[in-house]
Amino acid sequence: MTDEAWTGDACSLVDAYRKGEITPPEALELSLAAIEGSSLNAFSHVDADPARHAAQQADVTLPFGGVPVGIKELESVEGWPLTEASLVFADRVATHTSTQVRRLQGAGAVLTAQTTASEFGGINVTSTRLHGATRNPWNLERTPGGSSGGTAAAVAGGLLPIASGGDGGGSIRIPSSFTGMFGLKSNFGRIPKGPFVHQIPHTVTVGCISRSVRDTARWYDVCNGYDPHDTHSLPRVEGWEAGLGSHRQELRGKRAVIAVDLGVAVVHPEVTALVMAGAESLIADAGLARVDVAVNFPPALFEWAMSNLVTLAAELGDKYPACESDLTPEIMLGLNIASHHYDLTMAATAERFRVGVHEVMANLLDEVDFIFCSTNPDVAFGAEGPMPTKVGDVDLMEKFGDIMRAGSNQGNLTFPANFSGNPAVSIPAGTFDGLPVGMQVIGRHYEEELLLDLALIAERERPWPLVAPGAPL
Repeated sequence: MTDEAWTGDACSLVDAYRKGEITPPEALELSLAAIEGSSLNAFSHVDADPARHAAQQADVTLPFGGVPVGIKELESVEGWPLTEASLVFADRVATHTSTQVRRLQGAGAVLTAQTTASEFGGINVTSTRLHGATRNPWNLERTPGGSSGGTAAAVAGGLLPIASGGDGGGSIRIPSSFTGMFGLKSNFGRIPKGPFVHQIPHTVTVGCISRSVRDTARWYDVCNGYDPHDTHSLPRVEGWEAGLGSHRQELRGKRAVIAVDLGVAVVHPEVTALVMAGAESLIADAGLARVDVAVNFPPALFEWAMSNLVTLAAELGDKYPACESDLTPEIMLGLNIASHHYDLTMAATAERFRVGVHEVMANLLDEVDFIFCSTNPDVAFGAEGPMPTKVGDVDLMEKFGDIMRAGSNQGNLTFPANFSGNPAVSIPAGTFDGLPVGMQVIGRHYEEELLLDLALIAERERPWPLVAPGAPL
């Protein structure tokens, strides 16, 4: 035993419990001490005493028996704050626990702390008026991304071995990439989001950010499967962790295209080089057949961004517009524009766009089995924002013509898999300027296990650091 929080993956911590090398209460105290001393600002709430009780009672024969786990701020845990990372709901307390969290508790997880998020999950930087800026453990001046920024910072920063996340436009993959962690955005509906969640805009999935592929596979073993509170949830699939590595023959000969920018984003040349090298290596290691086909996804529309604010308006109810001054600038601006301009014509335009992206993805996956691209257009930007308007030497305002399209460059690589509901992973692909770069692989519907096996090959051939250098911070 050491005097630092566990810096291996969650599965190895369970193994250590079972071997008697460390106990759940010991591991929890090390994490609590690391959290207390951290400068990352990765947590909005720490539930120390109930966590200590759970650790004392932990059954280490369970999949996550005794593992200290973080839960993203936007996910409900009865008795914990339910703020949506917003001053508007600063005093609200959850009255129920989400299906995913209940399943984690049933698997022995010790709910330890709530991780910070961007306000209402709206942007790619975790900096709010309620909690301030969350820091990237690779460089404290940079963001861990968003909206699952606190989760990524906590896991990469050596504070907790695993934590929950959600991904409606890249919010698992983006922070995973910015912090050198592994992230799977599953097929839409794979893990239930209920109870009491908005169904639209049909892009949001929940899951985790982890240090290893097997940790994510175990998470899905525990959390996937139909729940009546989420009418879009899928039937249960067994054997995620047990099946890791069993699809090598199935992968051989499958077709892969490398399109670092997806035909839509401006990607930094150094990031492009790392992703290209990582993709070529993984294609060769897995025995995939590289093919060249045109990849041209459309840029995200202003109208689509406006349509996503419908559920936020439902959440705020009659608090808006009186609460406007409590909102972060990006959310304030979006709601203000939408409340004055969103109408049936704009909704129709957004839906036509959605259908068009579906068709681009479907047609592309008629020709290939996997799409390799970058997860982010650049390495992590400033911890407090704003969203960058330059990538390398390219001025995004000059290229795209307006701030909305320039800002969408940050999500143009991750949005398509959300619009279409396809699974996608972000795999660490090296570092540039001392910061992590992520390689994204998008797969066919319901084929997460193949993506996990590809990631497993990459993990074995080119292992990545399980925590940021110098962590815990």
